[in-house]
Amino acid sequence: MTELTGPRFEPEGETPLQGLVIMLHGVGADGNDLIGIAPHLSPALPGVAFVAPDGPDPCDMAPFGRQWFSLQNRDPEVMAKVVAEAGPVVDAFIDAEMARTGLPAGKIVLMGFSQGTMMSMYVAPRRAEPLAGVLGYSGALVNGSSLRTDTVSTPPFLLIHGEDDDVVPFEAMEAAKAALETVGIPCGSIARPGLGHGIDNEGLVNGLAFMKQALEV
Repeated sequence: MTELTGPRFEPEGETPLQGLVIMLHGVGADGNDLIGIAPHLSPALPGVAFVAPDGPDPCDMAPFGRQWFSLQNRDPEVMAKVVAEAGPVVDAFIDAEMARTGLPAGKIVLMGFSQGTMMSMYVAPRRAEPLAGVLGYSGALVNGSSLRTDTVSTPPFLLIHGEDDDVVPFEAMEAAKAALETVGIPCGSIARPGLGHGIDNEGLVNGLAFMKQALEV
């Protein structure tokens, strides 16, 4: 199985490690795309480290960047298959980070953007121990119908999505929220008027508040 690596940002000072945010990037990017946010979040999250692994595969739609799974074929059955195949890679990374840091699952937040959010929404409910939370920007739920049989833990979610997103439809947010809540996963959602496929300052502020509460720091 592919072992993921990527950039890290450690908390300053001698505060004991209190939590970890694992940041999953979008297709065609890599860990550097999200780790740059960490210094802006860190002051409000004392003792929290950040890691942004690179996706396991080179992007097959661009001459640069990485991906968690291929988007060449967007048939729902194919998408369900490739996401399920990528899930264990992310699971293994979470397990490795728990072993490395000594932190329990309840002190780890998954933060995703776009394809990274798709992976976060797939992986988190299927883990035996609930994570502290899942923060997803501009994503969609893949193979939501399998949640009824696959869900074993129900960490809190917050989904944030631009109303003018022309890459992942804005409607995907409320569809994901409804499916997650059906299996008992608490899920907040925030619409960002005028925002396309991206993360704006208001989205970061709301995401930061969610992570602070989830990690209890």
